[in-house]
Amino acid sequence: MFHYVIEQQGSKTVTSFEGDMDIDVTELMEDEMLPKLLESKEIEIDFAKVHFVDSSGIGLLISLINSLREQGSQVVIKKINPEVMQVFSLLQLPEILGRDVFDGLEQQ
Repeated sequence: MFHYVIEQQGSKTVTSFEGDMDIDVTELMEDEMLPKLLESKEIEIDFAKVHFVDSSGIGLLISLINSLREQGSQVVIKKINPEVMQVFSLLQLPEILGRDVFDGLEQQ
């Protein structure tokens, strides 16, 4: 099961994801999470507790980040597990979304 926590830390909104990011997360992201995040201009997504992302999860993540950027928000993904980062790299997500989205990419 996937769930998330949104916390305000000063001017930054920190969102922690936990669980598998797959097709089951679609409604939660689009209907519940995105409207809450659109209120913030600086967003940090903590991926420390995400251990699996499938193709629909990748699509959701791209859609989420693009929607937030269209509203003028800055988005950074942090603490990506090596297995998930390998999938992101294979699918060239850093090139698609911009390397600035992936904090600490060089250490991965």
